[in-house]
Amino acid sequence: MYQRVDGTHYQHIWLTGDLHGCHALLMARLKALKFNPGEDLLISVGDLIDRGPDSLKCLELLDKRWFLAIRGNHEQMAIDALDNQQLALWAINGGEWFERCSESQKAETKSRLSACRYLPLVMEVDTLKGIHVIAHADYPDNHYDWQKTLDWHRVLWDRQRLSNHLAGQHAEIDGADHFWFGHTPLKHRYDAGNQHYIDTGAVFGGELTLVQLQ
Repeated sequence: MYQRVDGTHYQHIWLTGDLHGCHALLMARLKALKFNPGEDLLISVGDLIDRGPDSLKCLELLDKRWFLAIRGNHEQMAIDALDNQQLALWAINGGEWFERCSESQKAETKSRLSACRYLPLVMEVDTLKGIHVIAHADYPDNHYDWQKTLDWHRVLWDRQRLSNHLAGQHAEIDGADHFWFGHTPLKHRYDAGNQHYIDTGAVFGGELTLVQLQ
């Protein structure tokens, strides 16, 4: 459930908010940032798929040596839908693209989504400027520990901490320098203490937020 990344192996490390199939937009942003796939690393905060135009292309990023991702609730929803052969809930939440795929594309999608079972739910990135912890929706504890057992459903889905922040009820998480989340589309990146929310609704016409961690 956890993955640790040693930042000393990379020149620069970037973190992207929820992609939701916006592959072309991501490539344009990386080009503008002069991203170097030979020396740099890009990490996704989850939700590679659904709603946008190129979900399968975003899944194919997992083959790239310069790309890492944690699991988002949309990957989990797709895995569950295919496991149970009940696609309706996934479809109404952006997964209708799967039914439009050719048979060969469906087979490839199923294989890639099966591999998403092994994506971590929490990633710790040790950089020259501190320790960054990445989870899709929340780190549901006020103290971070490597390999701590958590409520994994809340890691993927919970919005309570963000709701508390927006209501002026702030609580720090200790044990790391920064905590990064996606999941909830916002008009602008939101920062509260050492917690940062970077899903800025790219698939809905907003900005695709990329943050340089190193």
